[in-house]
Amino acid sequence: MRIKSLVAAMAAVASLAPIVAQAQAQENPWMLRVRAVDLLWQNGQTGIAQSANIKTKDQWIPEFDVSYFFTKNIAAELVLTWPQQVNITANGADAGKISALPPSLLAQYHFTDLGAFKPYVGAGVNYTIFGNRQNFYGPGAGLQVEPSSFGFVGQVGMDYMLDKNWGLNVDVKYATMATNVQAVAGGANLGKLTLNPWMPAVGVAYKF
Repeated sequence: MRIKSLVAAMAAVASLAPIVAQAQAQENPWMLRVRAVDLLWQNGQTGIAQSANIKTKDQWIPEFDVSYFFTKNIAAELVLTWPQQVNITANGADAGKISALPPSLLAQYHFTDLGAFKPYVGAGVNYTIFGNRQNFYGPGAGLQVEPSSFGFVGQVGMDYMLDKNWGLNVDVKYATMATNVQAVAGGANLGKLTLNPWMPAVGVAYKF
């Protein structure tokens, strides 16, 4: 159901393309960005996650995105990376590693009347896929996390265009992201880890 929701959201954004095709006739609508992102996990806890003080460690990850401008102000942005290793601690000691693949899809509004300075705001959905789910408290510990998380993501940022193609980018996103800690045998929920990361980032932009 969560995957279907993400696909439906992407299809809804894509369906806007014919409406604004004429507005893009004079300018290439594609933009790419590459960013370095600081993942600042919020680590809210309940149940065993709280009693064992289970946390994810903050980390830097690479990120790239593809944006399509329906008009000079309205764009859709698909934010991508590859599966990232996330280090888990319990009571301050290393407790295992899982992987997370967190693509996001956002609708954006760009302010274009400030010359080279082009701020924007965005909102959309995040779908995070967790891998190595049983490598948690170490293999064989009898615990795992859920396979995925679906939530909201908000964004503010700005591009500063150095010329018609190249620019510098500063961006901050916040995503609602959580996973239940489960027993491997039977799948009973034993607690919850609410990750909800802040994601400040810096990078470069290229407008085609």
